[in-house]
Amino acid sequence: MTRIRRVSSVTFAALQVPNYRRYISGQAISLIGTWMQTTAQAWLVLSLTHDSATMLGLIVALQTVPVLLLGPYGGVIADRVDKRRMMIALQSAMGVQALALGLLTISGLVRVWEIGVLAALLGLNNAFENPSRQSFMLELVGPDHLRNAVSLNSVLVNMARVLGPAVAGIMIAIVGEGVCFLVNAASFVAVITSLVTLDPGALQPVTPTERAKGQLRQGLSYIRRTPELAVPLLMMGAVGCLTYEFQVSLPYMARAGLHAGSSGFGFMTAAMGFGAVGGGLIVATRGRTGIGPLIAAATGFGLAMTLATVAPTLPIELIALAFTGAASISFMATGNATLQLRAAPEMRGRVMSLWFVAFQGSTPIGGPVIGAVMSLAGSRAGLGLGAITCFVVALAGVLATRVGGVKSRPATSVTV
Repeated sequence: MTRIRRVSSVTFAALQVPNYRRYISGQAISLIGTWMQTTAQAWLVLSLTHDSATMLGLIVALQTVPVLLLGPYGGVIADRVDKRRMMIALQSAMGVQALALGLLTISGLVRVWEIGVLAALLGLNNAFENPSRQSFMLELVGPDHLRNAVSLNSVLVNMARVLGPAVAGIMIAIVGEGVCFLVNAASFVAVITSLVTLDPGALQPVTPTERAKGQLRQGLSYIRRTPELAVPLLMMGAVGCLTYEFQVSLPYMARAGLHAGSSGFGFMTAAMGFGAVGGGLIVATRGRTGIGPLIAAATGFGLAMTLATVAPTLPIELIALAFTGAASISFMATGNATLQLRAAPEMRGRVMSLWFVAFQGSTPIGGPVIGAVMSLAGSRAGLGLGAITCFVVALAGVLATRVGGVKSRPATSVTV
């Protein structure tokens, strides 16, 4: 029993911070709504376009093009402003976007181009909100609890991935996609309330950077001369572009590959979430940071994606996707914490904005590519290409550490 309590105290160490408990409770509600909207939007696009994987990829691309183009500048802004106030304003705008999509869908007026416009507006919001949110985590919990907080936040995201799509799949069948969007709009009240009611005195804010010319260029130069930052960013850029395109690959696999229907798609996404929760808890307890652990995570991700590619039936696919979820969260959390702990405080917003660009901003390229590959080579080809990408990235990481002289561990170390 003593050992269980000791492990539990390590696994959930960040929850000792009252502000983090408040923040994560609001996030829990909002993220369930977010995953409901993600699931319902993908299904709505496929329904309106008669199962066009290419069109689904284009809609996802529209949502992420602003991140690709403006994400780095969003990091500059994050380093200049009060991150908490920035998040409150932008989370409110995201709630309005979800409300508009819900009203259009329920009224029966929604068209694919309208979904595209609203997706682009959401992407514009994300380009500025995500760098602030990512770099705010260190101000919220401090360096000693950062890796644990990042891992627990990943667990939360994937618990929402379990609940959100499963609930959305049922609601789509009973009341339609529009209600899912309205539920998401209402869920933003929780996260905005949590941010407004944080104790400012317990935060550890970084002094905002003074506005000056060339700050984006300065951030890019800093990363170029810091291989321990550049290599993880390049690794995530490739994996984010061709492996993390589950918004495109999973719904098409459900409909055209496994003929599983909307409920099957919900279960597939939920299976990834279950796996990710388990993987995230392991990372929170025993996870390490640095290039070496990131290479190992990329290799495991590739193996899990290979299983998901060749799974012949829905039950076997669900098992494979559970492993995929665990591997994906291990790769993401390891890379995220490595960058935050290695980056200089005054550069953290810019560094994390490029992490978000690498993860999601690459989707305008990867989403259409995966959609086209599946249209040409079949529903399994998208997952297969993602698996190959993970193996190539792992090999590139090995070469960087052995040939390029990159340290396998970051200079900064912490205890959790």
